[in-house]
Amino acid sequence: MSLARNTLVQSSLTLGSRLLGFVRDLALSARFGQGPMMDAFTTALMLPNMFRRLFAEGAFAQAFVPVYGGVKTRDGDEAAAVTASEALSFMLAMVAGFCILLQVVMPWIMPWLLSAYRDQPEVLRAAVIATQLAMPYLACMTVASLLSGVLNTGGRFALSAAVPVFLNLCTLAALVPPMFLPIPQETVLLMVATAVTVSGVIQAVLLWWGVQRLGVRLKIGLPRLTPNVRHTLALAVPGALAGGALQVNSLVSQFLTGSDEGARSVLYNADRLYQLPLGLVGVAIGLALVPRLTKAFVAGDHEGGQRTLDDGINLAMAFTLPAAVALFVIPFFIIDATVTRGAFTSADASRTADVLRHFAWGVPAFVLAKVLTPPFFARQDTRRPMIFAITSVVITVVLGSGLFFWFRAQGWDGVLGLAIATSTSAWVNVALLGGVLVRENSWKPSPAFLSRISRVFAASLVMAAALFAASVNYGLLSRIFLAKEIAVLIVCGVGAVLYGACLFLFRAVTVSELKATLRREPGAANVSGLD
Repeated sequence: MSLARNTLVQSSLTLGSRLLGFVRDLALSARFGQGPMMDAFTTALMLPNMFRRLFAEGAFAQAFVPVYGGVKTRDGDEAAAVTASEALSFMLAMVAGFCILLQVVMPWIMPWLLSAYRDQPEVLRAAVIATQLAMPYLACMTVASLLSGVLNTGGRFALSAAVPVFLNLCTLAALVPPMFLPIPQETVLLMVATAVTVSGVIQAVLLWWGVQRLGVRLKIGLPRLTPNVRHTLALAVPGALAGGALQVNSLVSQFLTGSDEGARSVLYNADRLYQLPLGLVGVAIGLALVPRLTKAFVAGDHEGGQRTLDDGINLAMAFTLPAAVALFVIPFFIIDATVTRGAFTSADASRTADVLRHFAWGVPAFVLAKVLTPPFFARQDTRRPMIFAITSVVITVVLGSGLFFWFRAQGWDGVLGLAIATSTSAWVNVALLGGVLVRENSWKPSPAFLSRISRVFAASLVMAAALFAASVNYGLLSRIFLAKEIAVLIVCGVGAVLYGACLFLFRAVTVSELKATLRREPGAANVSGLD
């Protein structure tokens, strides 16, 4: 399949999951607001969510695919299945042990994670139990990540992109009974946490079925540190850290906000919105790039690799820039119109919007990092991306901590400092990744690429002007269209149409090119039910 076609499959299915996730967050915000139980929920979901993004959304899969694909090319399908089975058995044992350890020590860890509630033992107790209930999701994601890598190597992207929807389906199902029954808040929290683990089991089972349908026979046995496992871990562990720098930065931010009541809920709501283009575009393109770049590297096709990376960056920015513009220009419009209801007030929306605006200018960098790391992974070079990722984490910790406490000392919202630090570190990471690729001549931006990117920027600026005019007249538009929910849908729809029209008007894309990029490549096989 073509790069654009693979990305479309991945993004379309991810969009369905994210829309359900948005509905889930609306239900959570309406139920808990930005109070203690919402902070407890976001804490319980923090570690499982980080590992989901590290593993299920591509970082580990990107590092595993070249190893698995290399063995498959050199030694055949059977040897590749053995390699995958050995890696799965070892990693599952390690992560399961890690989960059990965290469950045991969580009562001592939680007062540090939620230090703002040290004088409210009932909140800490609920957060501890909820985290313990959700923790097995990590082990499920270990299985899911490796199975997704096997499917992606076989050119099957649909199933691995579709199964995350069960996280949202299960958690929404847990929120339905409290809508009709007088269930205590703490009990609702524990129901949702249990649903997280149930969803992980469902995802792992479905991916296992998909791999079986693909004809790959995996076995889970006793964990052994074989040469294949050592080689896989040597690449996958730094690769996961390199691809997951944003998630590590998010974890650092979550830890810092534990000392400020409501701050973690603000960070959670902003995080869900700014990570949407990352999941829809960056992860999808990153996953589609790795097999193509690996093939080009093995074949010595330098020109093909350059062209693939040009296409990937162009495609990523064409979808990412308008999303970043919308989050930067009309954050309050979006949040107030969609989230404000029940216990979530307009004041909560205003606070979240201020934080979201500072994440928005980092969104292109978050996506570019996902596109610029596959060239390293394709050559089985995970060391340098890991070093760059660690650098970005250090920047987030140092700059974020300083700004967080300085802003609070000035009477401002400390979460703003975390957003600024996260976006800054993301751009530093992109500069390091891109600088190495250009310096080593692994990627040299072509004149056609630069011309097209500039036209995408121009189209985004036109859309930004239109959205700004809409934001100034937010109240008027809400009255004209009878409801703020309808107003935001119309404004976003008009902005998207205007942006698309400008892309064609400025010749950033043509109809013939669009048809060509979506055409299935010759020889691309398909398996019913998997793609």
